[in-house]
Amino acid sequence: MDTPRTTAPPDLAFIGSIARLLNSSRDAEEVLSTLVLDMQRYLNARAARIWLREPNGTFFWSIAAPPDPHRREIATLAEVPPAPDGVARMPLAHAGEQLGLLEVNFAIPRPAADPLLAVVADMLAPYLASLELSADLASEVAVRTREVEHHRRVTSLIIDSLPVGLYVIDRDYRIQIWNTKRETGTQGLLRKDVVGLPVFDVLTRQPAPQLKAEFDEVFSTGEMRQVEMEVTVEGEPRFYRISKIPMSLDGPEVTHVITIGEDVTEWHGVHRRIMQSEKLAAIGQLAAGIMHEINNPLATIGVCAAAIEGRLTEITGPVGTSLREYTEIIDKEVQRCTGIVDGLLEFSRPKGSAKQRAEVAELIDETLFLLKHHRRFKKVLVRREYTSGLSVVANAEQLIQVFMALMLNAADAMEQSGIRGTLTVRTGLNFLRHDEVRIEFEDTGVGIPQGDLPKIFEPFYSTKPHGHGTGLGLSICYGIIEEHRGSLDVESQVGHGSTFRVILPVAGDGQ
Repeated sequence: MDTPRTTAPPDLAFIGSIARLLNSSRDAEEVLSTLVLDMQRYLNARAARIWLREPNGTFFWSIAAPPDPHRREIATLAEVPPAPDGVARMPLAHAGEQLGLLEVNFAIPRPAADPLLAVVADMLAPYLASLELSADLASEVAVRTREVEHHRRVTSLIIDSLPVGLYVIDRDYRIQIWNTKRETGTQGLLRKDVVGLPVFDVLTRQPAPQLKAEFDEVFSTGEMRQVEMEVTVEGEPRFYRISKIPMSLDGPEVTHVITIGEDVTEWHGVHRRIMQSEKLAAIGQLAAGIMHEINNPLATIGVCAAAIEGRLTEITGPVGTSLREYTEIIDKEVQRCTGIVDGLLEFSRPKGSAKQRAEVAELIDETLFLLKHHRRFKKVLVRREYTSGLSVVANAEQLIQVFMALMLNAADAMEQSGIRGTLTVRTGLNFLRHDEVRIEFEDTGVGIPQGDLPKIFEPFYSTKPHGHGTGLGLSICYGIIEEHRGSLDVESQVGHGSTFRVILPVAGDGQ
């Protein structure tokens, strides 16, 4: 005989245990399994099978049991057949929506348990609705998470694909982002080694107080700051444009600073060439305006000097000797001034001279033939490294003038070194563009200081001793090559020599 309950009526105690079960934090599968087992125990094992039907009528939860003849797949709950004897069905509805059925298949004639099952169904329906809502929310969260992750990956790929170095710091000056270009830059610091560190511990080329002041200015003003700086990399000067950009995550306050470092060395070279062209144009205009004013007085001075020299034969002794020295100096300086004016006139004369197809190697060999007996070439060993079949469309005489000037300069540089030098003349296609010819003149001379390299193509600038050059030779060469739609540049290292490089367009078919 069962012991009578003393704490509460059996139905209320069972309903309380069901409520606690449904409000527990257990897994849904565990809750439903426990619910079915508790109902079977409460019904004294008279319920052989307990089913939960979905809104479409199919079974979705049960305790394993022998096959049930009443179980079948149906389209909707409306098609569920009437409950036979021994089967109780309670609707599971919540907020006006039918969620399914609670179906109990009794092994013996059903007792008066319908009221209890109705209460259980009313308690179970909100729980099932919350499970469905949780599943929907979980699915929505999963979708949003995938979208956020996709956007994060795309943003990260964009930042890493930028051809500029980029990093981001927060208000504590700690690095939060460090892109691939920064990893492969001149410092070569890996992202995993710098993210989270104070920027002053990572970037040490610039004094920490100065760098901090630059960041503080952006944090306080909210305005972008941009500067250019020169850095020596492997002995070569490189120019960088540094931009510091404010960023705000929430609200108007600047929370981060984005720093972008862009290598503008090539742009500086282009700008330098543009400035050079402008200078050459100005020199040409100047020469056109003053050529008669200077040439006429020079001619007069030369004639007078010659006349004086002719009369000096009548004067003997030390006075005559001194006067003849003076006239020689006057004549020499007149010729020097005439050479300077002639050099200036090269910029003012029309450039559209006749051009025709010419073999590069033939032009170089012709230049070397003209220089063969030149005094400065007596001690020079010439090495030829030609690529055959390279042609350009050019004025042959002007290119020979350029090649001669470059090779004479190389001979001068090697003569200053005091030992017999080697001049290597090399031709080939441009490494970067195969529609261009590359002509190099490499010497083993004293080299050119880095500070002089940006200026050597400027008019009147010369690295030779006083009286050994007007400073117009390379300027004229630059103008000629530019007029041929080419470029002229130089690489040099003190004590190791220089390489002057001429780039010209390849002659096309039919030219």
